[in-house]
Amino acid sequence: MDELKEDKIDKSTDAIEVESDEKDHGEKIEVDEERLPSRAMAIHEHIRQDGEKELERDAMALLWSAIAAGLSMGASLLAKGVFHVNLEGVPGSFLLENLGYTFGFIIVIMARQQLFTENTVTAVLPVMHKPNGANLLLLLRLWGVVLLGNIIGTGLAAFAFEYMPIFDEETRDAFVTIGMEVMHNTAGEMFANAIISGWIIATMVWMFPAAGAAKIVVIIIMTWLVALGNLTHIVVGSVEILYLVFNGTIHWSDFFWPFALPTLAGNICGGTFIFALISHAQIRNDMSNKKKAEAKAEAKRKQEVEDGKSGKQAQRR
Repeated sequence: MDELKEDKIDKSTDAIEVESDEKDHGEKIEVDEERLPSRAMAIHEHIRQDGEKELERDAMALLWSAIAAGLSMGASLLAKGVFHVNLEGVPGSFLLENLGYTFGFIIVIMARQQLFTENTVTAVLPVMHKPNGANLLLLLRLWGVVLLGNIIGTGLAAFAFEYMPIFDEETRDAFVTIGMEVMHNTAGEMFANAIISGWIIATMVWMFPAAGAAKIVVIIIMTWLVALGNLTHIVVGSVEILYLVFNGTIHWSDFFWPFALPTLAGNICGGTFIFALISHAQIRNDMSNKKKAEAKAEAKRKQEVEDGKSGKQAQRR
């Protein structure tokens, strides 16, 4: 009976694992810049290590973290709306108002909450390293859970902004103005803008390992750039567009088209198919050279062992 109980515990606590060469050999991903062929590869391996951890996380933990991130993203709309009202007529108000866009990103990233566009590059690197069905399913699982959680969180934030007695009419009107600026884009424009914003967010993630204490500065600069370009982002934009839905300004169907579907596709293309593929391609040759060097070192070690055995046999004779 005790053995049966132990077997059940072992099965119930089996962790999801990403398939990789390191795990096949019982090793850890090497992230030490001194031991790798290039600095770019060190950054790549650091992000891949983070990506494996994210892919292996429990689905419910991912969901709750993603919901928290969606709620936190409400801070971007809140800050932009408040700045819009209070900076009206002030020279340079456009720059300061769009600085409010960065607030949600700062909260989400510094609090290590799950953001969909951040995972389009982090979690995809392990799949590019070892592209097989098991890893692809883990990636789709992560994307699905995180996107669902982000949308739930943004919906809750937008609902609270509209129905809770928090803001005055001027601020609510500012929220509508901000949302309608997004809705003025056609579906094609949503998609094109989202490609650029996905690429910028992926670039930001790539910069984190080298940023150190300046990480928050990197977040502000890169996400401010997204705001200044009036680029579309699936999570921040969901807060803005869902506010319009709850406000009655637009219909539910308008959230999905022309906004959500083209924007989601653009963010994935910019963050994954463009940035992540290029970033992986630039270090692929480094990775093959590293494997060749490791194979040579292993062959040399085996030869030395065999030579040692031959020497001992010769001495015995």
